[in-house]
Amino acid sequence: MPVPKSKNTLLAAIEGNYQKVRLELESIPDALTRTKSMPGHRKDTMMSVCNLVSYLIGWGELVLKWHRKRDRGGEPDIPETGFKWTELGQLAQKFYADYKTEDFGSLLRRLEKTKGRIVQLVESKDDKALYGSPWYRKCTMGQMIQLNTASPYRNAHGRLRRWKKAQGLP
Repeated sequence: MPVPKSKNTLLAAIEGNYQKVRLELESIPDALTRTKSMPGHRKDTMMSVCNLVSYLIGWGELVLKWHRKRDRGGEPDIPETGFKWTELGQLAQKFYADYKTEDFGSLLRRLEKTKGRIVQLVESKDDKALYGSPWYRKCTMGQMIQLNTASPYRNAHGRLRRWKKAQGLP
């Protein structure tokens, strides 16, 4: 799918990529979701399926946090308070820790809720707000949303497919 350049294509990318990753997640036996057998987001680390879902939730929640801060007239810390763009592996580790006590079903419900709130955010904007001017550095609001939701969903889908094949899962 090409990079979204309108509200409708952004919504389609978010929804389409989310549905693909969700279908992969729903087919994983619960007993395998905590096993750290997938390459992690930080070099030389391994993660579990639950860690991957936590990562997706973490980025989605950051997108929502950035927008809440902007809506209140503030300037959000992007990517996150205490983290630089060069420290995304460490930020991923933070996401894993943030949700480590939640079971797989709870994580899936939280991911669904976060995705729904992101869709509501996008639906509340028009093409001009999403793509008419830079929102963060040179990126438009729509690009920042896509880079931190639809793209990670697509990446997670590929990771899960490779992991499932290595695990001998259908």
